Amino acid sequence: MKKVSVFLATSIMLFSCSKNMNEQQSSASSADDQQQQITKEQINQFIRDQYAQKGSFNWKDASDEMIWSALQSSDKIISVGYKPVAEKNIENRLHTINISDDNWKTAKQQVLQLIYNEERKNNTALKMDNMEAWKETKLPVIDIKIESFETLKLLRQSKLVRYAEPMGYDPIKEFDKTEGALSGGGSGCGGYDGNTSLVNGSDYTIVSPDAKVSWNYSYHGIQNAWTKSTGAGIKVMVIDSGVSPDQDNLGSQFNQGLSSGRTIEKIFTLPGEISADDDCGHGTAMSGAVAAPRCADGNSCGVAYNCNFVICRAAHDVYIDESSEIKGISDAYTWAADNSTVKIISMSMGRLTSSGQIKDAVQYAYGKGKLMFCAGGTSFSWSSWLVGVIFPATLNEVQAITGIKDKTTLTACDDCHKGKQIDFVIVMEKQIGGLHSLSTATSGDVPTTVGGSSVSTATAAGIAALVWSRFPSFTREDVLNKLTTTASGYPTKNKSYGWGKLNADAATN
Repeated sequence: MKKVSVFLATSIMLFSCSKNMNEQQSSASSADDQQQQITKEQINQFIRDQYAQKGSFNWKDASDEMIWSALQSSDKIISVGYKPVAEKNIENRLHTINISDDNWKTAKQQVLQLIYNEERKNNTALKMDNMEAWKETKLPVIDIKIESFETLKLLRQSKLVRYAEPMGYDPIKEFDKTEGALSGGGSGCGGYDGNTSLVNGSDYTIVSPDAKVSWNYSYHGIQNAWTKSTGAGIKVMVIDSGVSPDQDNLGSQFNQGLSSGRTIEKIFTLPGEISADDDCGHGTAMSGAVAAPRCADGNSCGVAYNCNFVICRAAHDVYIDESSEIKGISDAYTWAADNSTVKIISMSMGRLTSSGQIKDAVQYAYGKGKLMFCAGGTSFSWSSWLVGVIFPATLNEVQAITGIKDKTTLTACDDCHKGKQIDFVIVMEKQIGGLHSLSTATSGDVPTTVGGSSVSTATAAGIAALVWSRFPSFTREDVLNKLTTTASGYPTKNKSYGWGKLNADAATN
């Protein structure tokens, strides 16, 4: 409590200083503004303090100077959500908006003109046609690099602008370095090789024809649920770092054993990439947890082993801290939203700061009836005690998932976040020995192990697919009601663990 109090005091002082700076600098030159930049350490401290106070961070709570400084500390690309002046409360109807309609086109043009007029004062060679970093086709958003502090201030003052946020600034890696933590297991890249020390009977069981079932499935009634549903006819999309081309169980051998007649699609929305190939390993492991086949080659079996599947490479790793990743993830959500065959979206990635653009995309997908699962957060001691649930799992439109140990009482895994936004939990870490869930490795037929809220989220999405496959006429709300009313804690929602452990067996009755 003493540390949190210090953080909060620092936050109040810093925010007050930022507001005073805003008033004092209103007529200053661009050069003077840049001399008054807030340091990365101060920005990060303010973000951390906001988490301690509110449980989340929104750039709307930052001063102009702070946002400007964050832009200068990243790639200077800002995400600008726009709207016609007369439009109000568009969040619940983003999926109905056509940004090609005249009033929306006019609003965008007005915002671009505002940016162009100010930016051209310092760059006479600027052309309006090529100002945008990426073109947006679905959402009322402009991604654009700005060089003038005055531009930022004008944007934040405009009634045409819903938000103006730095895309490529997030302190999650900086906090990681500062506290000396190492990303690993389910929270980063690498380490997804086959685990040859796994023991039959305790770490997994074997089911026909020759598939390994992870030890934790029994805590959620998954094998019993398989007698009623295998996920057939339901398409799940995983938004992650892609899928390894060397894992044939998520490729040429996707249909084998008791998995048959289903489809797999590999797409990419990450700008600058040319394939869905996974350079991280995380996306491959998440894909396997959801949809790996009930195979004949000795590999691990996914929860919904007969579901149709889409894996999207939308980011480089699990930290959403680059402008291109914001664009990639928002495009992945809108792609899934517009694909009528996709029912469930799972994303085991996140960031500390909010992103209006990702929020727009999530709300767009929600409006199209998608059931979405997001990871509550996986880290080490550097943040789990303070940060709570990370973005976008903090959004009301998604189901926030975290991982727990195999104890009789609800206990978070060693590196799993918890908090009031959590909806469900998955058992994925053994109390003794710390073994995590099984999933597919980057190559070969020896399973890997993966933990954290990441694998918990993928597992929850797989369970949802079993339920929707069992009741194909259900709406999203019907499926969610089944998951909720059959969870271990219902009818009481726990302040840290939501409705408790999912029960696939009960939910498919």
